[in-house]
Order: sequence, then structure tokens, then C-alpha cells
Amino acid sequence: MSPEIAITLAIVVVLLLMSAFFSGSETALTAASRARMHALESEGNESAKRVNKLLERPERLISTILLGNNLVNIMASAVTTSLLINHFGEVGVFYATILMTVIVVVFSEVLPKTYAIAYPDRIALLVAPTMRILILVLRPAVFLIESLVSLILKLTPSKVDDAANILAAHDEIRGTIDLQAKEGTVLKHDADMLGGILDLRDLQIADIMIHRTKMETLDAESEPQDIIDEILKSQYTRMPLWRDEPENIVAVLHTKDLLTALGRVGWDVAKLDITSFAQEPWFVPDTTSLKTQLNQFLKKKAQMALVVDEYGEVQGLITLEDILEEIVGQIADEHDTHEMSIRPQADGTVNVDGTVAIRDLNRHEDWDLPEEEATTIAGLVIHEAQTIPEPGQVFIFHGYRFEVLRKTRNKIAALRIKRLTAAEEDDSG
Repeated sequence: MSPEIAITLAIVVVLLLMSAFFSGSETALTAASRARMHALESEGNESAKRVNKLLERPERLISTILLGNNLVNIMASAVTTSLLINHFGEVGVFYATILMTVIVVVFSEVLPKTYAIAYPDRIALLVAPTMRILILVLRPAVFLIESLVSLILKLTPSKVDDAANILAAHDEIRGTIDLQAKEGTVLKHDADMLGGILDLRDLQIADIMIHRTKMETLDAESEPQDIIDEILKSQYTRMPLWRDEPENIVAVLHTKDLLTALGRVGWDVAKLDITSFAQEPWFVPDTTSLKTQLNQFLKKKAQMALVVDEYGEVQGLITLEDILEEIVGQIADEHDTHEMSIRPQADGTVNVDGTVAIRDLNRHEDWDLPEEEATTIAGLVIHEAQTIPEPGQVFIFHGYRFEVLRKTRNKIAALRIKRLTAAEEDDSG
């Protein structure tokens, strides 16, 4: 082999290696975990700091990589074509095209990008210093490219949609959590907690509040001893007080305030004036998002609010604990009454109370029942059936079988639910 051929081949190999570097760098830098890079930077990692600097201007980074990659690929193809033409004549163009296509695709594109996808963070940290130098060297040419691109973009209708960017980031985080949970790298409970935090902005108070039919309230006109007896029977430390009618909430009684007042009157119950130390009720709209309500709880240093609809009628109440349970799951202490509202059966069915929230059942059983049209399981069945069903009736929708077990007046009290297999669903259809 003549020295000229050896030098030419060496040049082609170097250009192909540079092409592989650009291809791998593009994939690694775009696939690198921004969260991990920021964590490493906060620990003093200089390479991570360079990666973050590069990703702050992605258009400059991509322009440099594309310019460099195309430049070396074209040069490698030109040099190889010239070499093969000298040895094989005009047919050398055909040989060069086939040869360079195979070599570039396999060794300069697929191989480095596959490796970069497998180890994006590691490779991003390695290539960041070199890439920073290349950006400086190719800056004049990149500036011309950016100017041309900006000019073209100005001629086309475009705008920055901050809301869409926020939504995209929100969906990206949720997608990452779901993917990691599916792959088993994140436990289901942890994934549910992280998903619960993201859901706070999508859920409204009406979705999780304690409905007025399940509220424990006290008549403000009752005798103090009767009120104390009712509080002792209850598991709650805060009790709404009503006057004239249960929907007319006039105050909220805290057991700590009650004990303080009893101490002041020498524990003589007859001397108590309950309404004198009961707190003023706090009313909030049922359309308030859980994220907003959580912030309001923290701001007001309160733990309970009464929920009203657009007409000002009390619909229920919500507590700080209710919102926290949307994140961490059920919170119980030694005084809570343990109610098995979701009861898995040996035959694969699940018996549930009609008041069970669809969201809670989905989380408990890892199901995917729709949550848009109703809040509770009973509400979902009534919505789909378009009637109030009778005990014994069976409905199949959304891939599940619903059997009504009990009904109390016009309310579905209990149901049996089974998730159908594809074959069972076809047979039922």
C-alpha cells in the first residue's frame, strides 16, 4: 500500500470517528437526565455544570453538532470517492456510495447512538468539555445558520405557549413515573404517591370531600353535656355546629378549645357557653383545585373547611388530611374506625361500598375505571346505566362487570365488580 493511500485511509477513519463522536454526543446530550445533571452540579461536578450550560442553549448545541457531523461525513465521502475513482474509474463513484453508506450508517450513526442511548449520562459528562470547545470554534458558521433559521421562523406564524410547555413538563414527569413503575424500578406505592402530587392540580375539592350526608355535626342549641357526649363518641377533633337546620353551619368546635373552656369554669359543664369559644366556619367553593386548597390550608394554618356549591349551599367538608391522603394513601390512627369499604374476594371479584371513590378503587386494585363522569362507584354505575338500578342487576361497561348487591332507598349501597378478560368481554358482547 502506497503512503498516499495509507494517509487517505487514515483521514477517512479520523473523519468517521469524528462523525461517530458527533452522532453519539447528540443522542447522549439530548437523552441525558436534566435532574441528575442538576444534582451532580450541586455536588460540585464540573462536567455536569458544562452539560447544563450546553443544554441551556439547545439550538446552538444542535446547530454545532449538525454542522460538524455533516461536514465530516461529506468530507469522508468526498475523500473516499476520489480514492476509488483513481483505482476503479467512474464506477468508483458507485462503490464509494455503497461503501460509505454502510460504514456511516453502522459505525458512525447506529453504533454510537445505540451506545449513547444505553449510557446517556455517562457519555454526556465525557463529551461536554470537547463539545464546548467545538461550539466556540464553529461559532461563526453556527451564527450564520442561526440567523438564517431565525429569519425563516419570523416569516412563519409561531408563538411561545408557556401553558403548553408547563403541560408538556407535567406529562413528561408523569410518563417517566409510569414507565419506571411498569419496569419495576419504582414501587407501585411510591409511584402512586408521586402521581398523587401531580394530580393535585387536576382534582377539585368536590372530588374528594366528605359529603354532607356523611358529615358528623352538632346542634349548637343542644345542652353542653349532650354536645360533650357526642364528641366523646366521635373520632374527630373538629365538629361543625348548626342552628335551625343541619345545612346552616354557624361554627366549628375544636375539642382542644372545649377542654380549655372546661378548665376555665372548673370543669362545671353547666357553665359552658359552647358558641362563645367555637371558631368561625371557613367556607370554600367546591370547584377549588386541591393544589390551591392545600396552599390555602398552609397559609391560614387551618385544617378543615366547609365546602359550598355555586348557590352557597353546604355540600360537605374537606380537611388537610383528606388532601394528604390523596398523596400518601389512607392515614389512620388508634382512634380511627377501620372500615373495609373495598373487599377483594377469593374468586377475583371485589365487593365495594357504593360511596367508594373511583380514584381510590383504581389505586387500590390498579384498575383504570374512568374518573371523569363520576366521583364514586355508585355514581359511575348510575351514569352508565342512566337509571337507578335494583339489587341483582348486572351491567358491563369499560371492561368491567358490575353487580348491584344492595340498595338503600335511592342509593346503591354495595356492588360486586370484576375486571373482565378479553375473552370474557367478547363473550358478553
